[in-house]
Order: sequence, then structure tokens, then C-alpha cells
Amino acid sequence: MNEVLAVLVCVAGGLAGGLVGVGGGILFVPALTIFIGLSQVEGEATSLLMIVIVAMVGAYRQSSYGNVELRDALLIGALSPLGVLIGVAVANNVSERALQLAFAALALFFAYRLLRRALAAPS
Repeated sequence: MNEVLAVLVCVAGGLAGGLVGVGGGILFVPALTIFIGLSQVEGEATSLLMIVIVAMVGAYRQSSYGNVELRDALLIGALSPLGVLIGVAVANNVSERALQLAFAALALFFAYRLLRRALAAPS
């Protein structure tokens, strides 16, 4: 049952990623840790690989609509592995609880900023 629920959440994460660009990791990591029982580090690592696949499909489809800024994507894509190396080293040397709290705080921060931005946008 938990695997079925996790699959549904991951499909929802892919849908949300394609629809609003949230980068399904916001849903993938909680689904993998809560419903599958992976540790926070395992959930984050598994989510990273899942996101590569989702991002490739989404970028391919969005490029057909002319929505991909190739120069920006290549620059960010080339520099991101540096941050990943640091993040992986830190993630493997801090407590599970600290990772969970940091992930939750980051999700809340972005939710707050997006809500504030949406409310301020002219109708």
C-alpha cells in the first residue's frame, strides 16, 4: 500500500514539476521518506536521480514551446555540481533530524516567498 501511495505522490510530483516547475523534489523527498521508509539522505539522493529524468522530459517539452533559456540553463547546470558535491558531503555528516528540519524550513521559506509574490502580482 505504501508503495502505491508513493507512486501516486511521485506522479503528482512530476505533474507539479511540469505544470508549475516546482522540481518534483519538493514532493519526491517526503514521499520517499514517509511512504517508502527511506532515510532523509537516501530520499534526497534517490530524488536527485528522479529529478534528472523529470527535468530532461520537462525541458524537452518546454523547449518545443520556446520556454527554455538555454544559456542560463547551461550555466546553472555547469555550476550546480559544485554545490552538489558540498551538499552531499554535508548531508552525510549531519544528523537525520537536522536534514529533515532543514528540508522543512527550506520548503516553508519558498512557500512563503511564492505566496507573497503571488499576492503582490497585479490581477
